[in-house]
Amino acid sequence: MAVIPWKPAGEMTHITKNTTRVDAVPKVTGKAEFSYDVLPKDALIGLFVTSPYPNCTAVTVDTAAAEALPGVKAVWTDEGKVCRMAGEFVAAVAAETRDIARDAVRRVRVEWERYPFVVKAEDARQPNSAQVHGATRPNVNRAADDEAGDVDAAFESAAAVVDGTYSTQVQTHTSLESHGMTCRWDDAGENLRVWASTQGVFSVRGELAGALEMPESSVVVTTDYMGGGFGSKFGAGVEGIVCARLARDAGRAVKLLLTREQEQTNSGNRPSSVQHIRAAADAEGRVTAFDMEAHGTGGYSQGAGFPAPYIYGVFGDPPSIPNRRIVRDDVYINAGNARAMRAPGHPQASFGMEATMDELAYALDIDPVDLRVLNDPNETRQAQYRDAAKRIGWSRRNAEPGADAGPVKTGFGIGAARWGGGGGGTRATVEIHSDGSAVVKCGTQDLGTGTRTVVAAVAAEQLGLAVEDITPLIGDTRFPPSGGSGGSTTCASVAPAIKVTADAALATLFGRVAPALDAQADNLEAVDRTIRRIDDPSKSLAWADACALLGAEPISETEQHDGSLSSRGTAGVCSVELTVDEETGDVRIQKVVSVQEAGLVIDKLTLESQLIGAVIQGISYALHEDRVMDRLLGHQVNANMEFYKISGAMDIPEIEPVVWMAEESLSRGVIGIGEPPVIPVAAAIGNAVRNATGARVAGLPITPRRVLEALEREGRAQG
Repeated sequence: MAVIPWKPAGEMTHITKNTTRVDAVPKVTGKAEFSYDVLPKDALIGLFVTSPYPNCTAVTVDTAAAEALPGVKAVWTDEGKVCRMAGEFVAAVAAETRDIARDAVRRVRVEWERYPFVVKAEDARQPNSAQVHGATRPNVNRAADDEAGDVDAAFESAAAVVDGTYSTQVQTHTSLESHGMTCRWDDAGENLRVWASTQGVFSVRGELAGALEMPESSVVVTTDYMGGGFGSKFGAGVEGIVCARLARDAGRAVKLLLTREQEQTNSGNRPSSVQHIRAAADAEGRVTAFDMEAHGTGGYSQGAGFPAPYIYGVFGDPPSIPNRRIVRDDVYINAGNARAMRAPGHPQASFGMEATMDELAYALDIDPVDLRVLNDPNETRQAQYRDAAKRIGWSRRNAEPGADAGPVKTGFGIGAARWGGGGGGTRATVEIHSDGSAVVKCGTQDLGTGTRTVVAAVAAEQLGLAVEDITPLIGDTRFPPSGGSGGSTTCASVAPAIKVTADAALATLFGRVAPALDAQADNLEAVDRTIRRIDDPSKSLAWADACALLGAEPISETEQHDGSLSSRGTAGVCSVELTVDEETGDVRIQKVVSVQEAGLVIDKLTLESQLIGAVIQGISYALHEDRVMDRLLGHQVNANMEFYKISGAMDIPEIEPVVWMAEESLSRGVIGIGEPPVIPVAAAIGNAVRNATGARVAGLPITPRRVLEALEREGRAQG
């Protein structure tokens, strides 16, 4: 059947409205079973043996003493493994209890060959530095070298030139539910059952099947609920493959999830960046040149890329800066590798670019909002700048930075984001049964963002039912396939698939009940739990009565995503008000406004929740989080949740989430927005600190020490 377009937003019953999460009660009552909660009756506990040195080889691994310990049922080793960071996995045990497993880990004897190491990017860039990969690969690798226009001439003719160096730290993944899974084989050892904490049940199935050399059809992966991923949980990983092997060798279920320290060191991170940026503008404020030399580290083998110049020359929008030169290096160090992390690369790019835009605004004596509206080619963002500024109280902002009297000063800042967020690759099944029940099956997964609710709301909208009438079944590879939940693609992938499939199931239902209403199937509609004739609504059947006509032949339709129902490319703006105590360096955020376009809004309530969560994560990145490496020992010294600082409840200000509901945006179809709201938060905070104090804190996190140092450099220190 032909794909039916979305109804106009004004005619929607559930979509574009606030829908309470369908899993709210099990979550708040503790009945929701997360992957970490799964513990089959006979399950063993798995633990890893890790490398104590940041650059070494596990020459021999002797597990005899561990295997002799009562209660140890299986071991795994990776003898000969070359470890490029402290904490890499070289062996594992599975035992009856966690205490026995800990004892067994301590009994594993490893002979290590140690090599020189380096754990600071600035050290790794020096000519005499230890080489992470020995003679096989240098520490510093050119990752980008691009130029357009005549950069030098643009600087010579500019009305204003600014020059600054901006840095962002390594931010580690800190999912509350650590990486890992529980695995159980059947008695024949041929079929594998997995409960995983993952953003992609099908990608885990594929990776496990490949590593274990077995058919994908023999692996079932389930993720009912998961406690955070943010880009780090797409595959089975070493921990998943080892868990499956231990379970097969032991003939028992094995639960292996990373410890908190391992979660901090081994589960990935957002790379660092150091950006030396020069920018030029004409007298009207149009940015005419952008020149950047940058580097960053993504660990021992990953890159540290980010888009530049951000907003004004990348990802589909017409480039508004005609003269550009970008040189960027990736730097390897003996530390944990980067993984995708909510909006990979974008927060780093935003921090440097938005600081540069504010400095140009000060140099030209132009309001920072006006400067952005002038230069940003995206019309939606142009309107969002004005809206976000009005909501934050931009009219109260001091044009002269640091002009407030007294030591506690108020500042305002702004920043912008863009993202792709397209969809595709999802199938779904909708079943309608004779008892009136409607079941939707889809192999997507809910990361906590509200995907179950999206599934139920779309199906209810199309079937003319209430959300509570729908049973959404997700998070299992026995359901029709869907892609991993990442890149802000889930909602834009899943919602259209559910719509198309629900439409097909409803059309089949119309065909089955049309004779009872003496009507043609195309003259029927489903409204308020009723099937009725379009030409004569008085002739109708209650949903339950219509379904009863199905008898022993329920309806089951399977369809797939249609690209006409979704779109990509989204705009957002963040504005901040904060105070800075110039005597202590303490930064207190008073309010954050997050304005975000999302295309057709499926559930406004869960979308607002995404905006709030992104702002909280952005605040934590801006003010607190920072991986600290010991230069002498090569270890992360704050690999725990006590000393790796994350924003807490007392750090969170008033947050105003604003869903951009302009008709031209709603008509674009569904666009995912999980990532873009986090992008500009740190940049807006940095600009607000600059406005409050007159001093630029050019590095993240913006700690009291850095604030005081910046004030000292500018001659603004108190006392």
